[in-house]
Amino acid sequence: MAAPRRDTRGIVDAAELLSRVRFRRHEPAAPALRPYLEHYWLIDWDLPQPYASHVVPHPSVNVVFQRFGDHSFAEVAGIGLDLFTQKLEGTGRVCGVQFRPGGFRPFAPSAPVAEWTGRRLPLGEVFEGLGERVDEQIAAVLDPTGDAGRVAALDAFLLARGPRPDPQADLAMELVERIRGDRTILRAGALARAEGMSPRTLQRLFAQYVGVGPKWVILRYRIHEALERAESEAEVRWAELAAELGYTDQAHLVRDFTATVGVPPTAYAQPKGAVGRGV
Repeated sequence: MAAPRRDTRGIVDAAELLSRVRFRRHEPAAPALRPYLEHYWLIDWDLPQPYASHVVPHPSVNVVFQRFGDHSFAEVAGIGLDLFTQKLEGTGRVCGVQFRPGGFRPFAPSAPVAEWTGRRLPLGEVFEGLGERVDEQIAAVLDPTGDAGRVAALDAFLLARGPRPDPQADLAMELVERIRGDRTILRAGALARAEGMSPRTLQRLFAQYVGVGPKWVILRYRIHEALERAESEAEVRWAELAAELGYTDQAHLVRDFTATVGVPPTAYAQPKGAVGRGV
C-alpha cells in the first residue's frame, strides 16, 4: 500500500504521538476515488496510560470509523475550527477518510459543506440510505486485521455513494490546492481577481464546497507551516518566517499561532518538557 505523503502538518507534538500509536496513510485502491481524497489514515494503539493527542485540523471533511475498547461508532467530522483534542486509552483503532478540500460534496450533495463545519455527526445522519446497516458497515471497516482489508472496505463504502461528477467541486479543489502550494497567495481578494470572479462568488463557492472561506484556508495553511517548522527546525527565525508567510509583522503570527495551538510559537519550539503542551 502506498503512503500518499509523509509530513506531519497539523499534528501537535507529532514525534510524541507517533511514539505511542501505529499511524499509517494509504491511497484508495480504487482510482475513481483518488481525485477526491487526500488519503486514508489508520491508527491502532495499546496504551498502558491515557494519552491526549492534539491536531490543528486541515480544511478537510473526514469520515471516521472508530473503536475504543468495545465501543465502535462512525461519524462525519466537518472542518474543525479549533484545536482538536482526543483522549486515547487502553486499546483502540481508527480508520479515517480525509477528503481533499472541496472533495466531499460529490459524495453527499444534499447540503453545502458549510453545513457540517464545526460539527461531528453520526454517519447515518449525513449519508442517506444506511438505515440499520450502519453497524454492519462499521464492522466491515474496523474488523479486518490488515491494512489492505480496511482500505478495501473504505473503498467499497465510498464507491457506493459516488462520486458524482461536479465541475464546481473540481474548481474548489483546484483553488485550495493553489492556496496550499503557492505562498504568494496571501489575500482572498487577489485570488478572486486572478480567477476572474468576484470575492462574493469565491466566498459562495468555498461555503458550498469547502466549508470555510478562502481567507480561513489561507490562514490555516500558514499555521500548519509554522507548526511544522517549529517541530523540525532547531532554531526558527520567527520574524523571517512571519514575513515569508505573508504576515505584516511577527506579532500577527504569534497571535494567530497562540490562538490556534494554545501556546506562543517560541514556547512551543522549546525542547520537550520545557513547556506544558497538554500532550
